[in-house]
Amino acid sequence: MYFNLNTANEEMSENEIKIIQQVDEAKLTPDKHIETKYGLGTIRNLSSGCKTLLNIVKHPNKVVCVEECGPNVLKFIFAMDDIKIYMSRPTLAEIPDDVEIRFNDKEVVTGNSGYNAWWSKEYERREADDL
Repeated sequence: MYFNLNTANEEMSENEIKIIQQVDEAKLTPDKHIETKYGLGTIRNLSSGCKTLLNIVKHPNKVVCVEECGPNVLKFIFAMDDIKIYMSRPTLAEIPDDVEIRFNDKEVVTGNSGYNAWWSKEYERREADDL
């Protein structure tokens, strides 16, 4: 909904047009349509992951839910600095070894091993707290 009401109505930079092509293999036309191998559609027909990534890029101060993103988009998101994302559950995505992730604005972990270790501790905490 946020994308449709805000991001879709904003001008797209060359970087954002490149994101659309990389993620959805779509070409953005000057009148905000997209051309794909499936035909012509509107910018609102982009995938959920592509819309999410564009929301993050265009509005980095907003907290954006990434639960509908596939691994192809998560690899872009995990490589970005100073963004705010929300995930209520762990996801199976490869996190590069040099990526730092801050959980709940306090605990910082690095890479896939740090991410998995944090979730292991979190599951233990939830079990101990009977959650």
